[in-house]
Amino acid sequence: MLNLYFNESDVMKKEECFYLGKIVKKYSFYCLQRIRMDTDQPEIYENLSVIFLDMGKSLVPFFIERSLFQKGNHIRIQFEDVYSEAEAESLLKKEAYLPLNLLPPLEGNKFYFHEVTGFKLVDVNFGLVGSIDSIDDRSSQALFVIKTGDSEILIPMVDDFIQKIDRENKEILIETPEGLIEMNRQQS
Repeated sequence: MLNLYFNESDVMKKEECFYLGKIVKKYSFYCLQRIRMDTDQPEIYENLSVIFLDMGKSLVPFFIERSLFQKGNHIRIQFEDVYSEAEAESLLKKEAYLPLNLLPPLEGNKFYFHEVTGFKLVDVNFGLVGSIDSIDDRSSQALFVIKTGDSEILIPMVDDFIQKIDRENKEILIETPEGLIEMNRQQS
């Protein structure tokens, strides 16, 4: 269970948060919001007291009056001060965020995308590939993006490639098929 308490004056920046999910529909005439969560463990977010909604220019805290976890990755939420159909309608399709410090720690070869930005990527056969600039997850296959001088190297994030995550030394050891790194070098 997560206990999260904020004052009205608390301000969150998107880079200090992680994406929790999106409001996908209103539920019933009670102005409840149904949020589809982007998580493998939705039950740990059942007892939140606040979430942050992306209202365009900033993340705004919305305090939770009550919530009910649903099977799958959905939760129904009644926000404080959202009691009309129009108010509930205005929140549809808004993205929900929580502070990064609420992410459960991962171990072994599991990691959060934001966690490995800046890590060195080392291939068993190729050697140092470079530092991870970002993760491109816009397609079905997420990619490590490594910028080196005037080029960019894209390495598929395949579980079988990842040999070890060394959080202490900020390094990821991978083993890719021969030629993959050179093939995925793109000129900028």
